[in-house]
Amino acid sequence: MRLRPLFTRLATATVLVAAAIGAQAAPSIEGRQLSVGAGDVQQYLEGSFPRTQDALGGLIALTMSHPQLTLPAGERLNLGMDIALATAGGAPAKLGTVKLSSGLRYDQQTQGFHLQQPTMEDFVPAQQGARLDSRTKSLLNAWLGDYAQREPIYRIDPAVASLLGTLQVQSAQVKNGRLQVTFNQDLGAIVPAR
Repeated sequence: MRLRPLFTRLATATVLVAAAIGAQAAPSIEGRQLSVGAGDVQQYLEGSFPRTQDALGGLIALTMSHPQLTLPAGERLNLGMDIALATAGGAPAKLGTVKLSSGLRYDQQTQGFHLQQPTMEDFVPAQQGARLDSRTKSLLNAWLGDYAQREPIYRIDPAVASLLGTLQVQSAQVKNGRLQVTFNQDLGAIVPAR
C-alpha cells in the first residue's frame, strides 16, 4: 500500500503545475502586435531562478538569483540579479548585484522573448570595496551569452503560441512598459479573445 502516498503526491504536483500554467496571464493582442506586461515577465523570471553556471569542471559555480526587471522608456530593458560564487563545492558567498541592460528578440523556437546583446552596466558589491575579478566577470559574461541565446525571459502561453506557429516575426521591442512582438498578420482573426 505504499503506492497511495506516491499517487497523492503525484496528484498534488499535477494540480500545482496546472495552477501555475493557468496563472500565466494571457498576452494582450492588438492588431499585429502581441505584448506582455512587466509584472507578468517578473513573475515568470522569479519562477525560473536561481540559475547556476559551473566552470572549470565544477571547481567554480556562479549562481544568479532574485531577478529584478524594469522596463524604462526606450528600447532596452534593465535586469538586475544577485550573484554568488562557490569554489570547490563550498557554500556560495554573495558577491553583490549585477545590473544589465538588453535589447529584445522573439524566438519562434522557444516561443518566448529573449535578451538581445545584454550589456553589464553596473555591479553593486555585497561588501564595501569588493569588485568582480576578471575570471568572475568572464564567467558571468559567458553565462549571459548562453542564457540570452537559449532561455527566454518570458515564454508565451503554449496554447496561444501554437496558434502563432506559421506567422513571421517583424520586430520585438520594449514599448510603453511592455515586451512587444509584431507579426506579419493581424492576430485578432487567429487568436481567440480570452
